[in-house]
Amino acid sequence: MKTSDFDYDLPPERIAQTPLEPRHASRLMVLDRSVDELRHSIFSRLSDFIQPGDVLVVNQTRVIPARLPAHKPTGGKAEILLLRRIDGLTWEALVGGKNIHAGSRLVVDDGPAAKILSPDSGTLRQVRFDEPIETFLPRVGQIPLPPYIHTPLHDPDRYQTVYANIPGSAAAPTAGLHFTPELIESLEKNGNHFARVTLHVGLDTFAPVTEEEVQDHHIHTEWCDIPASTVEMINTASRNGKRIIAVGTTSVRTLETAALYAAPGKRVGVYQGPTSIFITPGYTFKAVDAMITNFHLPHSTLIMLVSAFAGRERVLSAYRQAVDMSYRFYSFGDAMLIL
Repeated sequence: MKTSDFDYDLPPERIAQTPLEPRHASRLMVLDRSVDELRHSIFSRLSDFIQPGDVLVVNQTRVIPARLPAHKPTGGKAEILLLRRIDGLTWEALVGGKNIHAGSRLVVDDGPAAKILSPDSGTLRQVRFDEPIETFLPRVGQIPLPPYIHTPLHDPDRYQTVYANIPGSAAAPTAGLHFTPELIESLEKNGNHFARVTLHVGLDTFAPVTEEEVQDHHIHTEWCDIPASTVEMINTASRNGKRIIAVGTTSVRTLETAALYAAPGKRVGVYQGPTSIFITPGYTFKAVDAMITNFHLPHSTLIMLVSAFAGRERVLSAYRQAVDMSYRFYSFGDAMLIL
């Protein structure tokens, strides 16, 4: 497959710059694979399309204030964007600034100093702080909005899901941004269940695939966790003929990773650790029956995953219709339910 196979035209005005209020007012495109049909609704009417007993699997990761203004000892400006914690002092990070090499030292503004450990590799480095940076984040860090959002976000909590609980992400699992406490309560009264997993979102949210051939792309490792309580809920629902609905591509990747550890006859197994699963067309899904997702960037691993689930041409056709119907795209945009 060519990376260019996952391209589409998107007018810049279709990129949502601000979140809607209330969250569940977003539009919802419903793609039913069984009849190859598109329907159009709003997210607050999600219960029209799912059945009692279906399990919605949400990613409870919380975005940390991972963007750190910094400077070189000479005074030159720099920036550190934390992506993944390696140990108590060391992080994988994106580092911005001129002439910053392995061995360079940076000082976080109003925070600790740090040393660049790894050799130059684009802007992705390992950074070792003199003190644990977590204690400084609430004071010195900023929420790292995606680069295509240019409008300031006045309420940082709007880039968190309402169920965000486990700090560690550099980006929000944006499919979950559409849920409100009221909608969750309504769905639970409808007989639906919410199961929680954790995947701390990292570099591939920010970086489109640049290799010409898809198989040449090396996806970055992210940490995920699917606990025993979630495993039990999913396996029981599956045994009873109910659907497992992944809320977002991060939940999909966590579930499909957990499927590798499932006992015979089970859908998923308990797992905690790194995942680098790269889902592209041709992949056979083992854990996920349906998916809630946003509209994703061209050439991204996310649109490749969605294409693996629903078919590349079908997804690109739905995206073209979404553009024509003025759907809002990307992190603060509208949602798609794929059945």
